[in-house]
Amino acid sequence: MLVAVRYHEIALKGGNRPFFISRLADSLRRATSDLDGARVQVLHGRLTVEVSDAVPWEMLRARIGSVMGVANFSRVYRTPADFAALKAAALEEVRGRTLGSFRVRARRSDKRFPLNSLQIERELGGAVKLATGAPVDLDHPDTTLLVEVLSDRILFSLEKLAGPGGFAVGSSGRVAALLSGGIDSPVAAWRMMKRGCTVLFVHFHAFPLQDHSTIDKARALARVLARYQYFSRLLLVPFATVQQTIVAGAPAPLRVVLYRRFMVRIAEALAERHGAKALVTGESLGQVASQTLDNMAVIDEAAVGPILRPLVGMDKEEITAEARRIGTFETSTLPDQDCCQLYVPKSPATAATLAQVREAEAALDVPALVESAVAATEEERFEFPP
Repeated sequence: MLVAVRYHEIALKGGNRPFFISRLADSLRRATSDLDGARVQVLHGRLTVEVSDAVPWEMLRARIGSVMGVANFSRVYRTPADFAALKAAALEEVRGRTLGSFRVRARRSDKRFPLNSLQIERELGGAVKLATGAPVDLDHPDTTLLVEVLSDRILFSLEKLAGPGGFAVGSSGRVAALLSGGIDSPVAAWRMMKRGCTVLFVHFHAFPLQDHSTIDKARALARVLARYQYFSRLLLVPFATVQQTIVAGAPAPLRVVLYRRFMVRIAEALAERHGAKALVTGESLGQVASQTLDNMAVIDEAAVGPILRPLVGMDKEEITAEARRIGTFETSTLPDQDCCQLYVPKSPATAATLAQVREAEAALDVPALVESAVAATEEERFEFPP
């Protein structure tokens, strides 16, 4: 079975294009590494993935459709370099399909072929219309039958399936994502993968003050997201001691902002150990008390490097729709005991000032709390294919 894989944004990279294409080829090889006969080739303007015909198309389609950097892809059928063979094979494939409207697009690389591109399109299009009754639409068809005539064979395809686009994971460096058990943070991590980043997952939990449910969800989400970057590290950070210290020594309205500032400090220390250049959060402006513009500014002040918020302008419906598409929604909506809900005051500050939080943190041994949490962090690894 042969699949043609195309990229769009990568084509704009000029002199750096070979690097990005090489990373995309590596991702395709990893995504198909456990499939029988898998082989990836880089051709002019596209890549091909070939596997044994024993591999189910549904499985291969799911694997390639999850590879960051893939703009679209098509299953390719091969025939001898003979129009009668092309016509017979194409008619066999279209029978039983719902084409809707269609058109034929042909490219003749071998000029010795007796029919030119326009003749191939007319002859094959007429045969398909006669066999299926489907209407021809040259401008906005539901199906495009693509034909490529080579010197020794003809290739054709009937569907162009969408990939995620963007860049291959690993082509844009490494970031550390704060992964909760909720809907937002896995989507934020996925979006950074789409921009070519390898994502390190950092999960804060309050065990043993709370049960294991949020840890179990973080593991499940890391496992799902490993399908997009093939190897993932999950860092499990015990946060209960930090929270108890804040509750005992800081004003109640500032607790949530202080939680977030400590998470930023701890996550940055872990990110530095793993070579990550930025933090990523699932924050969306105005969604909860800690995500007001005032509070985000105060939280950012605790960071040394950049904090990326890929969902900042999205609403909950948009984020939820994306979570469904990438396969994290069902896990994210399982019940859990999230550490951010521990000791939350009835009226959290929505416009904390830097002076207020600095005064509150002056009563805390910030470096010792950060160092203790980092030292107690545990690491788990996930790979795909397993």
